[in-house]
Amino acid sequence: MEFTYMGRSGLKVSRLCLGTMNFGVDTDEQESFRIMDAALDAGINFFDTANIYGWGENAGRTEEIVGRWFAQGGGRRERTVLATKFYGDMHDPLDGPNRDAGLSAYKLRRHLEGSLQRLQTDHIELYQMHHVDRNVGWDELWNGFQTAVAQGKIGYVGSSNFAGWDLAVAQGEAKARGIQGLISEQHKYNLMCRLPELEVLPAAKNLGIGVIPWSPLDGGLLAGNATRGGAGKRSGDMKRVEKHRSQLEAFGALCDELGEREDTVALAWLLANPAVTAPIIGVRTLEQFERSLRAVELELDESAMKRLDEIFPGPGGEAPRAYAW
Repeated sequence: MEFTYMGRSGLKVSRLCLGTMNFGVDTDEQESFRIMDAALDAGINFFDTANIYGWGENAGRTEEIVGRWFAQGGGRRERTVLATKFYGDMHDPLDGPNRDAGLSAYKLRRHLEGSLQRLQTDHIELYQMHHVDRNVGWDELWNGFQTAVAQGKIGYVGSSNFAGWDLAVAQGEAKARGIQGLISEQHKYNLMCRLPELEVLPAAKNLGIGVIPWSPLDGGLLAGNATRGGAGKRSGDMKRVEKHRSQLEAFGALCDELGEREDTVALAWLLANPAVTAPIIGVRTLEQFERSLRAVELELDESAMKRLDEIFPGPGGEAPRAYAW
């Protein structure tokens, strides 16, 4: 496994991040444990989760599974760089009107405590805002995060689904306070979704924020089985497959020429981008996990990268050059 620094921080993480969104939903606890054990054995030290995973009335279930895995001991917690997120409704009646999604200092404190209990740990390396909250100012946010850092409950702060200008504002406000600010941005980015190249990726790179792509296979569309009747349930059904069939078939043909699986090439393409720290591999089975490891070894040559650009055109570069004369 290869490792890199998370943005401009001194935190070293593996080039693949294990996503846990399926744990307790599509993947039972026993298989979840096997996947996490295999990840550590393969050198993956970076695990991502969120307090709402488990979804709806089962929100928190995924963190509980990860917590029970940590409780087995054997250095599991010590060897893991743990990331979780807050923002959504945890379906806790005690939250009252504060159940609504958001990033208030109330939610930061209360939901952080809930995550620590479920994860059976006293600290979280990377605490992430799962979405933007336009109703909450940075005075409230940075004060809350600084308190949590001072208490030793979190080490670093990250964001998710932020626009480029949100990242710039966050870092500007952090600099004004003399604090580190964000070290990561978790964002949807893959061959089918290249819009972040316009502003989010260049902003993150310039501001010292490591990008963690979620949905690197676009919900299974880039996994290699979509055009063969095996589209995943999150791939937007066969209507979406038909819409992109010509691209997906061209992609499959290129991967056949390279002698590699489509999912491997899709992950390797992300890893070739200097703005990317680690794609999140949200596997459901141990077999899927084991297949994902090949991506770190694969280096795509200039010809392959050019072909991928032709099949999946991006926005044309960074703003404003991509759209201005």
